[in-house]
Amino acid sequence: MDHKNNRRGEVPAYTVSEPTTLLPFLLTSVKGKSRNNVKSLLSRRLVAVDGVPVSRFDTPLAPGQRVTILPSSAPRVDALPFPILYEDQHLIVVNKPAKLLSVANDKEKVRTAYHMVTDYVKSKRVNDRIFVLHRLDRDTSGVLMFARDPETKELFQSHWNDMVTRRGYLAVAEGVPKPDRDTIRSFLVETDTHLSFSGAPGRGAKEAITSYQVVKAANGYSLLNINIETGRKNQIRVHMKEKGCPVAGDKQYGARTNPIGRLCLHANELSFIHPTTGEQITFKAKIPRDFNRVFR
Repeated sequence: MDHKNNRRGEVPAYTVSEPTTLLPFLLTSVKGKSRNNVKSLLSRRLVAVDGVPVSRFDTPLAPGQRVTILPSSAPRVDALPFPILYEDQHLIVVNKPAKLLSVANDKEKVRTAYHMVTDYVKSKRVNDRIFVLHRLDRDTSGVLMFARDPETKELFQSHWNDMVTRRGYLAVAEGVPKPDRDTIRSFLVETDTHLSFSGAPGRGAKEAITSYQVVKAANGYSLLNINIETGRKNQIRVHMKEKGCPVAGDKQYGARTNPIGRLCLHANELSFIHPTTGEQITFKAKIPRDFNRVFR
């Protein structure tokens, strides 16, 4: 571990030299502070990793990351770097930006929506947790929901199809699908390389249902309003490829163009029955500006 010496008045900073987690790194790096002192820094969000204040003692660290100790007078950063659409004691709904993982993978443990929302809720109450209910691909932006207690998680996972009444997406597709409104039904099979395609019903095949409507078309592209009745892996991407109109920017599923530098897929609407009130509520994330630029 490379511990940087700081001149008087500078914020103490430390560079990670080997994989570890935050608490043991701090206990080794920060001299003159007890374990309780270090835990207090974390609970007050006075520790930042690559400039982002964190509170989780088990935050993974990778070589090259910078850990800084913020002055006690520093303002607390309780906001997320993306919009919160809804929050109560049971649920939190956010508008996830593109190029951010929903949850960790083998290569990225920290820069995820799950990790950031966890830090956000812990900044208010250190023992709070969140639970994954569904996911969006890294390059898909839009409405993403987490549970805030195990009971809500279990309820949604056990009765997802009954409680979630609409999962709406906007997609920019290459070309214009015919007809301009349709419902695609197929059975999706996943290959050993984790690609999906439509195949015959049978072992491992999962039914996927995607409805779409053309909203507008110009410049060789169409804007599609999509609803999925099933949440299969990459089902929109597979169905649009097989329709002859792959989602723009989706090289993996046959797209030839990349007009905005990312997958042109946005989760714009989520409707569900609230687990305690029993009311149907809907949250929308407006169309990304770069989608509209494609049609100018």
